[in-house]
Amino acid sequence: MSIIQKAVADQREFFRQGHTKPYEFRMNQLKKLKKMLKKWEPAILEAVHTDLNKSEYEAFATEVGFLYSELDDHIKHLEEWMEPIYVKTPITHKGSKNYIIKEPYGNVLVIAPWNYPINLALAPIIGAIAAGNTVILKPSELTPNVSALLEEIIAETFEPGLLTVLEGGKETSQELLDQRFDYIFFTGSIPVGKIVMEKASRHLTPVTLELGGKSPAIVHKDAKLDLAAKRIVWGKFTNAGQTCIAPDYLFVHEDVKDKLLVKIKKHIQSMYGKDPFENTDFTSIVSSSHFDRLTGFLDNGEIVTGGRSKRERLRIEPTVMDDIGWDDPVMGEEIFGPILPVLTYENLSDAVETLQDQEKPLALYYFGKNEKDQKYVTETLSFGGGCINDTLYHIANPHLPFGGVGSSGMGAYHGKASFNTFTHQKSITRQTTKFDYSFRYPGSKAGLKIIKKLLK
Repeated sequence: MSIIQKAVADQREFFRQGHTKPYEFRMNQLKKLKKMLKKWEPAILEAVHTDLNKSEYEAFATEVGFLYSELDDHIKHLEEWMEPIYVKTPITHKGSKNYIIKEPYGNVLVIAPWNYPINLALAPIIGAIAAGNTVILKPSELTPNVSALLEEIIAETFEPGLLTVLEGGKETSQELLDQRFDYIFFTGSIPVGKIVMEKASRHLTPVTLELGGKSPAIVHKDAKLDLAAKRIVWGKFTNAGQTCIAPDYLFVHEDVKDKLLVKIKKHIQSMYGKDPFENTDFTSIVSSSHFDRLTGFLDNGEIVTGGRSKRERLRIEPTVMDDIGWDDPVMGEEIFGPILPVLTYENLSDAVETLQDQEKPLALYYFGKNEKDQKYVTETLSFGGGCINDTLYHIANPHLPFGGVGSSGMGAYHGKASFNTFTHQKSITRQTTKFDYSFRYPGSKAGLKIIKKLLK
């Protein structure tokens, strides 16, 4: 039996023994997780800085601070979320009680990405533990310091039967996916998501796939341009664009494009300095292969600002590219880096029709004052979630489910949605024994008439 097989077997047995189901146990684990984060916060921030060169501010805001908020929401509402839901009893079921039990799936596999290696590893675990499951976490090998730290602090804090970390590369992921789990939660690329779904189908294992896609930022001619530029720059270049919900490209009304680009350039300089390479806090590209892929896009169009790169430091300046067409390579896949292509449209209805021909993105951002136009865009186009007159901010609200649709993923989490994701809703009818309706059984002379009367 391999290490992976033993870990899965141990967790399966731990779950069967019923340890995870009581409210008190779940609550204690959530509090232990919060205590772990507080104890190891400096080490976590340092590991994230070492792997990705994230500043303390950005690492805290996007990694640890988010988890504190998520934990507080679960701790506050867990008892309420766990309660059975009683439903109405139709006349055909008179005498019975009907309710839904919240049941954990069992043994969960979480495969985490590298771009937010703490947040996207632990956020789904919060929901899985709150729902009463055991969890095996496979962190990304592309952030080795974070991966090793997670293994260390989780082993120190939790019983391996409840939560354990298995480090490794592609081979580890493949062997894990060959095991039988009761639920799989994956965050990553669309091609790998397809592999995860195919592997899960062999055991009919349900999955949540948090993927990505090309998320547009639409700027209409009535937008407050300076504020739109500021929020787009923040949303795009946070984590050097290595964010699944970052604005992937700018789709702007032709009348305001030039003014908007001037303001975007101004806010890039304001946030990252005249020479971003001198800004020690600007996040690095995660690997040389990702760096090479991104710099290959820089041959398209016209560079409005930025465009320089330093391979030895894995840095690319915040870059804006104009004169881009839909067929250019930069528009052929999710960018996942600090490069912002710009496309234009003449009227909003044409822009919406164009976007309807694209794959459904994980996020969409619309900037404009007219509420009718806001409603038209957000209700006509299909996307995972998004903002009106902002970027990224929807992900920080624990009361909003977060997830994709179509090629950008399936399933959702955050807050109560996380608890629901890892919970099977088991329907129960508790029937009375005080009386029995004869019409429900074969041989009843009046049965058909009564049933028709009741059900029509």
